[in-house]
Amino acid sequence: MKLLVVGLGSMGKRRVRNLLANGISPSDIVGVDKREDRAEEARTKYGITTHTTLRDEDVAAADAFVISTPPDHHLPYAQKAAAHGKHMFIEASVLAEGLDELAQEVDNKHLVAFPSCTMRFFAGPRRVRELVQSNAIGKVLAWQYQSGQYLPDWHPWEPITDFYVSNPETGGCREIVPFEMVWLEPLFGAVADIDGRHAKRSDMPAAIDDIYMLQTRHESGALGQLIVDVLSRSAVRHLRITGSEGTLEWDDSAKRIRVYSAATGQWTEESVGLGTVESKYINPEEPYIEEIRTYLSCIQSKTAPAYTLRDDIKILDLLYRAEESAKTGRRVAA
Repeated sequence: MKLLVVGLGSMGKRRVRNLLANGISPSDIVGVDKREDRAEEARTKYGITTHTTLRDEDVAAADAFVISTPPDHHLPYAQKAAAHGKHMFIEASVLAEGLDELAQEVDNKHLVAFPSCTMRFFAGPRRVRELVQSNAIGKVLAWQYQSGQYLPDWHPWEPITDFYVSNPETGGCREIVPFEMVWLEPLFGAVADIDGRHAKRSDMPAAIDDIYMLQTRHESGALGQLIVDVLSRSAVRHLRITGSEGTLEWDDSAKRIRVYSAATGQWTEESVGLGTVESKYINPEEPYIEEIRTYLSCIQSKTAPAYTLRDDIKILDLLYRAEESAKTGRRVAA
């Protein structure tokens, strides 16, 4: 299988590593980035062919795309892939415009379009889902979750103004809301209505809101609170679920899940989420490797992914409704 990786920034290079880890030969990977320094780094580091422009012959030769550009550049490359009958993996985004039409074209041509849903492949969220589904804490009544990391720590080697996280439309904080909701919404069930607030609380040199706070009411009746920020000087992912028969806590920083059972009056604890972290990265490689393995498997088996473009549109709509709520000061039906 021949892969065309568009975008060779930090995520594009990660995806090249993911492909190599899944047995794709360097000779079957072509990378494209308009920046020569990035193209050169990927070529030197991974032994792949790279170019600074997207060449027609590379598009024709590819079986599938991996689109790892900034979010506001995803759609043109996805449209190009679809127009040429190529499968596509698309990094997480915050922009739904054009996705309906893309989804229809993908369906008509029987292509695999795999929008990234990386958090579904993390060990912590997977184990949390197993415990909730096994009734370890009874019926879910409420949940609180914070996901935060200081924005300049995302790419310590470059100013935040040099990449998409400082753009109001694709801002780092705004982007992480759907990145997290992609696993929270199926865990707790469909959202019935939502209340949102967002603001800029720091003096970072970017015209973006750096904290989002969402309150959700699910069709099950469960209530949820989500805080996403790019302010936390110590990175945090912490979930607490209140159940009718106990409590569950996931602390990603500690790589630990704790469960309290009302029946025994005891806490149990297990380690989860340990993995291999590449130099200059924070998250382990394993979830990303498995995500790309699943993409390749969908192509080989000619099956649709579990998370589709239409699912992505629904998750993005939760962000937009939360922003509508913040603008109007009213709860909004989801």
